[in-house]
Amino acid sequence: MNKLVLASTSPRRRELLEQIHIPFTIRKQTFDESVVQTQDPSKKAEQLALLKAKHTELLEPDEIILTADTIVAYNSKIFEKPRDEQEAFMMLSNLSGNTHDVYTGVSIRSDTNQVSFVEKTSVEFWTLTAEEIYDYIKTKDPFDKAGAYGIQGHGAVLVKRIIGDYFNVVGLPISRVMRELKQFHIIGDSKG
Repeated sequence: MNKLVLASTSPRRRELLEQIHIPFTIRKQTFDESVVQTQDPSKKAEQLALLKAKHTELLEPDEIILTADTIVAYNSKIFEKPRDEQEAFMMLSNLSGNTHDVYTGVSIRSDTNQVSFVEKTSVEFWTLTAEEIYDYIKTKDPFDKAGAYGIQGHGAVLVKRIIGDYFNVVGLPISRVMRELKQFHIIGDSKG
């Protein structure tokens, strides 16, 4: 059985893997994300995941590196993590009453194989008042999240409906990841 390495410091990705009881270790990786210049959200998510995998060293031959990057986009404009309250308010105001897309690019790499894919989920927000937006910003939840909200926390009250994988919005399309990991012999094939 190979060893899974999550090359991410995201607590949400860690929690999702723990939730499905796949053993893994965490390894930090760093690189300059500004080298990815595309403004296509799907391509950017995948390119970032691939670069994260490339910049994470395999320390043992039986290691499998898992990387991911989540992008929020509305009207084809990418919404990064907000820098301040004003930017968070602008993003949430744009998302209010509208549907946006969340893309998570995933890369899984061994010393002999690499798979990458992008999962897309559409998220519709309720129409929000300025007071509701400011109340949410006061929770400080928006500041470490693309698009200025986290669906798994207090931000859940902003969301009217989703089309697609909920866990993709959290940061890792865990069901698809599990299926892809089978070819890397992290988890058994469910033939019965």
